[in-house]
Amino acid sequence: MDLSESARAVFAVLAGAGTATRPQLAAGAGLSKPTVSAAVAELEAVGLAAHSGTASGATGRSAAVYRLGPASGAVLAVDLGPDRTRVRACALDGTPLAEGAGTRAQAAGTVRAALDELPADVPLRAVVVAVGDVTTEGHDGSGMRPATAKAGPVYDAMAVALPPGVPVHLENNVNCAALAELHQGAACGRDTFGYLRIGVGIGLGVVIGGQVLRGANGAAGEVARLPYPWDEGREARREALEEHMGVRSLLRRTAEAWQDTDGRCPASAGRLFALADQGHATAAAVVARHAADVGRLAAAVAAVLDPGLIVLGGAVGAHPQLLPGVRAELARLSWPTEVVSSALGDNGTVVGATRLAVARGIQTVTAAAPVKH
Repeated sequence: MDLSESARAVFAVLAGAGTATRPQLAAGAGLSKPTVSAAVAELEAVGLAAHSGTASGATGRSAAVYRLGPASGAVLAVDLGPDRTRVRACALDGTPLAEGAGTRAQAAGTVRAALDELPADVPLRAVVVAVGDVTTEGHDGSGMRPATAKAGPVYDAMAVALPPGVPVHLENNVNCAALAELHQGAACGRDTFGYLRIGVGIGLGVVIGGQVLRGANGAAGEVARLPYPWDEGREARREALEEHMGVRSLLRRTAEAWQDTDGRCPASAGRLFALADQGHATAAAVVARHAADVGRLAAAVAAVLDPGLIVLGGAVGAHPQLLPGVRAELARLSWPTEVVSSALGDNGTVVGATRLAVARGIQTVTAAAPVKH
């Protein structure tokens, strides 16, 4: 879409504010009132802004209030998790439009259902898909990946459900969750921290100066690749640390520790933690051992990054019962570092992906022609 520079600036401010008067838009964009008036008229002419009422100012005079117009469109965020798929669609000002969830195998249907909820005349501007393993093939240098990157057969099946021609960007799911914790979760007000996810796999989102660190290959925080074990009698193997700390190994160790007198062995991490909460001795011992392992990983993170704060997330990591053991082991091995549980839980990844999708959608509006879904 061929917009003037001032119209692009005003649109970005309006998208961030949701609603605003022309004086507010002028202050936000750093433009004069006459320039903003012309920019608003330009946006209204193409349906990117619309009048939404009036507001009384401090002097008693009323001012026109503007919102995004129908042509501004929507974006879609998809969390393609190891077990669940979560989808959110929203307007470019963050207003929710559709939401859904399903199993990983139902990803395509979950996406189609969310798209079907969008009004037929609303253009889809961008899609962000959060996945666990994104190759750097085709890396564009912006921290996002093009849709041609390889993210596995489930992604390929889901991609068929996406409208053709809509920009699709892949992002690491742990980075998305870290971004969500930064803006809406446990790390609000902190511009440097580590988000440590412990679940089916393990991962680290690194935030420094309010920005997610991605690294030269887009692989910063891939703690699954840390050499493990460091033992003269055993050779370190690729991703052996993730194998040791993932939920499957946790449940295997649970089964090995379980006694005939302990009752039925828990088949899920949730059940294991529930038994530990109830004071079950064997369950509590397994959880304590796992907390110590997580604490050692946190100590490695602190040694390299000194983040000041580590947020624990993931299906296992976010459980508050891990906190005492993680804190104790980290304190034993490293310098003081605050450790807290995720405030967003399972929704963190899709929340972060939505923020990225909105940013991409605004870029699309101000730089390209609209794409219909």
